[in-house]
Amino acid sequence: MSQAAVRKVERLVSDAATAGARVLTGGSRLESEGFFYAPTVLIDVPADARLLSEEIFGPVAPITSFSDDEQATTLANDTQYGLAGYIFTRDLNKAIRLAERLETGMVGINQGVISNPAAPFGGMKASGLGREGGTQGIEEYLESKYVGIAFS
Repeated sequence: MSQAAVRKVERLVSDAATAGARVLTGGSRLESEGFFYAPTVLIDVPADARLLSEEIFGPVAPITSFSDDEQATTLANDTQYGLAGYIFTRDLNKAIRLAERLETGMVGINQGVISNPAAPFGGMKASGLGREGGTQGIEEYLESKYVGIAFS
């Protein structure tokens, strides 16, 4: 992380806490050389906290509750960003239904690390256009040609 990235994480966590979120662990810069922020878990994060609508790129897990799958996907999609989403459930059918509804370029089901060199990497909305990696990543470097022929 950089100094600016740590400051951004600090501001977003502070904003969420001021809005009513509770910090379960972390919540501060680490006292070490460099730019490190403690892994942080917040619960009861209100829907209007900036943390839920901005890309944070820091070790922060905001947790909020929901009453059903519809509300969960509405909350998850209520942002201009869409790099990655995560689903944790024992119900594979539910996981697939929810993954299809998330407006993100990547979805992790029951895993937090979803990067893979063989898989396409990229987001939706303001989190990117196009993909890197996988067969989708090479397509931008290829030229397609259509040839229409009429025989008389």
